[in-house]
Amino acid sequence: MSNQYPGRHPNDRQRSDAQNRGGQTRKQGSDTLSQVSEAAQSATSTAKKAASVAASTVTDQVKGLLDSQLASGAEMVGHLGSSAQRAADDLDQNAPQLAGLVRGLADRIEGYADDMRYQSVDELFRSASNFTRRQPALVFGLAALAGFFAFRTIKSSPLPTQPVGRPSVPSGEYHGG
Repeated sequence: MSNQYPGRHPNDRQRSDAQNRGGQTRKQGSDTLSQVSEAAQSATSTAKKAASVAASTVTDQVKGLLDSQLASGAEMVGHLGSSAQRAADDLDQNAPQLAGLVRGLADRIEGYADDMRYQSVDELFRSASNFTRRQPALVFGLAALAGFFAFRTIKSSPLPTQPVGRPSVPSGEYHGG
């Protein structure tokens, strides 16, 4: 056997070639994995940006809708204030003290309507949050009062006394066997 390298066997050379090919394959695999990872990160980043843009667009549309609803609500509150002013004018002759109270209430209502007209939904939310922080007992009391009135309204509505489809049996009659 002819050996160019003393002390090395031909199998050593094959092993060395295999190791070189294995190293190259590992490097190619690593490069491919790196490229796939970068592509996945890029796709994820693009998807996140697209979702963010879509969410921002939807948020802006919802805020626009709420702002228009707020303007409509402000108009309705303004009409309520105007109606209260007219009621106060009608009450002036017969009950001037009551007319003064109604007029003061009407002025406040119209002031609230004017404030609402010039606020966005975000500003109104901040105002409500600040008011709740300053007057938590009042807000809790109003919520309890609203709940009480809702409960009374539901309780006072007539409920069906008989289930649908069952014949009525007058009391006092026995229908048994």
